Amino acid sequence: MKTNQIEQRIYYADTDHEGVVYYANYLRWFEMGRTEILRRYGFDYSDIEKRDLIVPVVEVKCIYKQSAKYNDVIIIKTTIENIGNSSIKFHYEIIRKNNNELLAEGYTVNVFVNTKTMKSTKIPEELRKSLEN
Repeated sequence: MKTNQIEQRIYYADTDHEGVVYYANYLRWFEMGRTEILRRYGFDYSDIEKRDLIVPVVEVKCIYKQSAKYNDVIIIKTTIENIGNSSIKFHYEIIRKNNNELLAEGYTVNVFVNTKTMKSTKIPEELRKSLEN
């Protein structure tokens, strides 16, 4: 399956007063990873939206293992785990770069939805081919 990695520094605004990352930021990093893996394989959300499609998260899970902290550099590793008729399951690992410690892992399931009917629809064939090959 397709995999992509990006790096992100943790800023003070990402943390609480103890310098520990606020839990919801992991979901933001999942979104960053998802956006970049699609971009790597030739698509970004604006391309998808031009086709009258949106790709909302319909399921999410995050397992927190260790705390990310202020000024850490993390690796956001995203893997396409499964491609269905109208959905994609993405798997994520959040890793502290300096020691390769797994901080969190999880997944999202995103469904392609036609904005005119607001019903699920098939993944565009060009995107499917790009992600499957």
